Amino acid sequence: MTYENLDRKLVNALLGDGRASLRSLAEQLDVSVTTVSNHLSDLEEDGIITGYTPKVDYDKLGYDVTAVVQLKAEGTSLPQVTERLREHEQMISVYEVTGDHDVIAIGKFEDTDDMNAQIKELLTDPEVKETNTSVVLNAASEHEQFTLETDD
Repeated sequence: MTYENLDRKLVNALLGDGRASLRSLAEQLDVSVTTVSNHLSDLEEDGIITGYTPKVDYDKLGYDVTAVVQLKAEGTSLPQVTERLREHEQMISVYEVTGDHDVIAIGKFEDTDDMNAQIKELLTDPEVKETNTSVVLNAASEHEQFTLETDD
């Protein structure tokens, strides 16, 4: 088995169970615990694996409203606008994009009043030229990851 293939299999195994022990990963991949440990350290060091976090269902915690916010930044202020959006705890994703808008942000809110207050706050920012907000009616797929192709 090539190292790259082992790394991909290790990533796939962790996608299946991010809390798996080194021993169980080694058994699953048919390699030694030391090999798994070394490869895992390399994947973390190279920034391929950046952390281990739980998957949270925000709807079940009362964040029932998901909004997609498209923004146009004023002049050269895109980095500042993007950074301020990243600092909003309820903005779970922030993307710089091509097209009619400069930024797309995904936010989770307790209700439409909470969403409305935060959107109005964005509109008072002089570096934000325009916003367009869409409320998600149904999340057909969310926070999905995909397994990597391997040679086997």
